Amino acid sequence: MMTLLAVAPLTPLSGGQLLSTTFNAIPIVLIVGSLGLYLWGVQRVGGLRPRHPWSTRKTAAFIGGLFTTAISVFSFIGVYQQELFWDHMVQHLLLIMVAAPLFAISSPIDLFWRASTGNLHVRFTALLRSGPSRILGHPGVAFIAYAVLIPITHLTVWYNYTLEHPAIDNVEHLIFLALGYMFWRQIFGSDPNRYRLHPALKFGYLFLAIPIDTFTGLSLDQQTHELFPAYLTFHRTWGPSLVADLHLGGVLMWVAGDTLMLWPMIPVALGWMHLEERKAVRVDRQLDAADEADAAELARFLAGPVGPVGPVDPIEL
Repeated sequence: MMTLLAVAPLTPLSGGQLLSTTFNAIPIVLIVGSLGLYLWGVQRVGGLRPRHPWSTRKTAAFIGGLFTTAISVFSFIGVYQQELFWDHMVQHLLLIMVAAPLFAISSPIDLFWRASTGNLHVRFTALLRSGPSRILGHPGVAFIAYAVLIPITHLTVWYNYTLEHPAIDNVEHLIFLALGYMFWRQIFGSDPNRYRLHPALKFGYLFLAIPIDTFTGLSLDQQTHELFPAYLTFHRTWGPSLVADLHLGGVLMWVAGDTLMLWPMIPVALGWMHLEERKAVRVDRQLDAADEADAAELARFLAGPVGPVGPVDPIEL
């Protein structure tokens, strides 16, 4: 196992090394296959509902998610992820904080539901209404999954295990995207879900998630020794020391992670304000209508019954 790690260290990450790339057949197939299926779904929806084509914004979000995933896996970030902890942290943040919300915005489940017909559509609808789908779509389940995922994958022996087994590291990337999508679909997109959070709850949902990244980042930044023995086998002679590398990764998780969690709170807050404004306008209209009805009723009462000659004095009644 460990002999796989006993290879010559990479050259320092600078200059031309920033343009280095690495490619793996499985990620390439998954990315290209996903792009092909999504574009087929877009074309299919356009053919079935020409008056209601699929959103260009959602298509762009999906392509953006795939592009971000490709950058995190195939660029120098993927090349040096096994050598530098801070680089590995950048990769994780790109996957769960950038690519995953873009996939949520793209609403792939909604696209498949609209593109399917016949028995496939009926079966897929039944699947969406099933118990497991309701559990996976629950905001509480998504939040707990995120709260468990971040510390376990960065503070436990699991991280060292992914360093020793690159194949497991690839599986971890899929886990980040899947659980990240579960988390962010509560905020973005139009995928069918029994649970729809009020903007106020969305704001609180994101606010409560911030301490998860903060705790993980601070825990790493306060370490006084290398947590992951696998890094010792690389014999890297350049760049930050092992502990400094660990601290740098912790700061990235803390600062960059919190920042990437904060920015979605802006559109959520704006949506909340817009919703409250619409409620206020609706209430004002109802009050105005009630005032007009009361005024009309008072005018009719003061006018009294209308006879052949003219209104009758109310006193005579």
